[in-house]
Parts: sequence; C-alpha cells; structure tokens
Amino acid sequence: MRTRWMLLIFVAVPVVILDQVSKAWLSTVFLRVNRPISLLFDWVQLVYHENTGVAFGLFPDQGGVLSVGAGFILLVLALTYQYLLPAESRWVTVATGLVFGGGLSNLFDRLRQGYVVDFIQFGWWPMFNLADSAITLGVAVLVFHIIFIGNEPSVIEPEPVDDGLLNELLSRAPESSPPTEPSQRNSELPS
Repeated sequence: MRTRWMLLIFVAVPVVILDQVSKAWLSTVFLRVNRPISLLFDWVQLVYHENTGVAFGLFPDQGGVLSVGAGFILLVLALTYQYLLPAESRWVTVATGLVFGGGLSNLFDRLRQGYVVDFIQFGWWPMFNLADSAITLGVAVLVFHIIFIGNEPSVIEPEPVDDGLLNELLSRAPESSPPTEPSQRNSELPS
C-alpha cells in the first residue's frame, strides 16, 4: 500500500511542476511577443489566455467559488479512489496521480491568481494547459480500466494441491457391516 502512495506522489509532483513552469515561462514569452505562436500552421498554436471560468473556459468570470469547490472535490475523489482502490494496479495509480497532479496545479492557480492560464489552442477545441491534459488522460485511463478491466484480484489464488486426503477417505472400508437386503429384513420380522 505504501508503494502505491509513493507512485501516486511520483506521478503527481512532476505534473504540478511541469504545468507551473510551463505557465510561468509561456506567460513571460507572451508578455514579450503579444501574439499567438504557430506550432503546426494555424491548427495548433500557443495562445495566452486567462481562464476565469471553469473547465474549457465555460462560464467566464463565474469560476471563482465554483471552480475552487470543483477542484477540491476532484482532489478528494482522486484520493478517495486511490485509498479505496481494490487492486494493486499500477496503471490506475498512475492515472489517479495524473488527475491529482493536474487538479492540484489548476487549484493552485485559482487560489493564487483567481484564474488558470491556458495556452494550447488545438483546432476548434477550447484552450487548455498541461494540467488539463493530465486530468483528461488520467480520467480516460480510469474509465478504460473500469469498463474493460474492472476489479483485478489483489493476490493470485494458489492452485489446489492434491495431498491425497480425499483418496484416503474414499478408499477406507466402512466400519459397520453393509445393510441387509430388504427381502431378508422382511423374512426376519415376526409375523
């Protein structure tokens, strides 16, 4: 169990660090450039955006308490799932670490700045950041695990071992005499 929690931390901490560093670095780049940076023509771009709403920019300027509350709920659910995890699946622990790290990083931004910096524009999809990507990937792995794998046995049950006890019991002769035939019993009864 301790190894599972260590794996969760080893996944979540790099997600938080990478997301926070990328947001800080891109914020300074965009302060100098002040225009989108094309990565793959105009289909994939780096664009600075302060998301004051909830996920994917929904409900702009309404995200304060709602998104902080949702962030806390997300973190509690991730930790609860990790704690109640029925099996020792490393993939589920890694996925939970991705969700936990991404949620924690975005929650830091909401509490510290009041908004989350989004910077990846991918075609028509709403802008997002590395934390959003980690959350999405982690949830996809968890959904895949729940639907297609389900509960794995936590320990492998040993194969039954034939110790000969059953054969010994079956080969023993009965201790009493065998029952008599019904016709013999009737002839022995007094009339």
